Amino acid sequence: MPNSGDADSASFVQWFRAAAPYIHAFRGRTFVIAFGGEALTDGGFASLIHDLNLLNSLGVRLVLVHGVRPQVEERLYELGLDAQYVGARRVTDADTLEHVKDAVGSVRVDIESLLSVGLPNTPMAGAEIRVASGNFVTARPVGVVDGVDLLFTGEVRKIAERAIAERLAAGDIVLLSPLGYSPTGEVFNLTLEEVATAAAIALKADKLIFLLDRGDCRDAKGELISQLTVAAAQRVLKSLPEGDLRLYLPYAVQACKQGVRRAHLLPRALDGAVLMELFTHRGIGTMVAREALENVRPARIDDVGGILSVIEPLEQEGVLVRRSRERLEQEIERFFVDELDGRIVGCVALYPYVEQHTGEMACLAVVPEFRRAGRGDALLGAVEVAARELGLASLFVLTTRTAHWFIERGFTLGGPDDLPAPRQELYNWQRRSKVLVKRLED
Repeated sequence: MPNSGDADSASFVQWFRAAAPYIHAFRGRTFVIAFGGEALTDGGFASLIHDLNLLNSLGVRLVLVHGVRPQVEERLYELGLDAQYVGARRVTDADTLEHVKDAVGSVRVDIESLLSVGLPNTPMAGAEIRVASGNFVTARPVGVVDGVDLLFTGEVRKIAERAIAERLAAGDIVLLSPLGYSPTGEVFNLTLEEVATAAAIALKADKLIFLLDRGDCRDAKGELISQLTVAAAQRVLKSLPEGDLRLYLPYAVQACKQGVRRAHLLPRALDGAVLMELFTHRGIGTMVAREALENVRPARIDDVGGILSVIEPLEQEGVLVRRSRERLEQEIERFFVDELDGRIVGCVALYPYVEQHTGEMACLAVVPEFRRAGRGDALLGAVEVAARELGLASLFVLTTRTAHWFIERGFTLGGPDDLPAPRQELYNWQRRSKVLVKRLED
């Protein structure tokens, strides 16, 4: 009998295989990851750092942006000084600026120290990871807001993207602090969200990731917000409860509007949140994209591997007729694929019989975890549109296991005599597939 160790091994292998496409896709990509100073004050920060080191070892180009708000508050409290805010911005006078610089220096050293750990008993044993930091951010004063001079509180003026890109290309992790420097030598206190967003935009980052300290990724009804387009994010923003999701979401929207491919907002309290978001199909946080993430499109030759990964399990079950890679490559122009955030999760083919004014829809398949998400209907819709453009009057499909799915979508049960003559000659009488036909309306 199989023991629990066998089950654990099988689970690990299944997870690793599922993660492999993401590992390949993320190599050489640039991620900007932002976290508040609260991250350093609890026991989970070492685990987060190990996860970030792991990303770096997999070839992800990392820019980390840290905050220091709790560290500054602690220093002011010890001195009996009150913090003054205008909105979300701290009023930074000369004395407060010194405490900000002190906190930044301390936090930066702590982060660099943890990123350098490569001891035998750590997850990154033997790793030699370098950290680059410096005056990568040029800033200017915010000025007067609501009648209050914010003094040494600043805003990002420019990111030294070329200098950062050079360090990333050399394999370094780049660490940005919430400080900016002016051409006249002044230092300004910045917010981590502005630094992270400006850096992601300037670097044309593939992902901007905010780690939430307050609240989670749920709406006012307590339901998880897993995916949002920019337009949807702007609609739901006002109804969100107080917390970091409400704070960071506008910056995620701004980044996506200005070229960042994806923005993610994750609850930092969940151990392994970054890895679960990046390397599992469903993720655990909120992902923001400029447009809808699904994309049904004509297949390309470089989609063959993705199509095979979708159809091979169904071929092994006998649900689909086996297709070789060579056949797929020859017939790739017949296929449509459903792409989700760079991964092929569904496919379908259309083989037209133009003289008979009909077409065969074949090889309709969706990976199991997305079969209830309407992707089969989207693929069917793409085939119907293509068939009408070819002037076809009907579609037919042969199936052994899914007849009811097609009947529920307007197909009617027929027989081999309803197939066009060329297809009748290829009908497999041993397989005894059911024939279903659908008339296409003009």
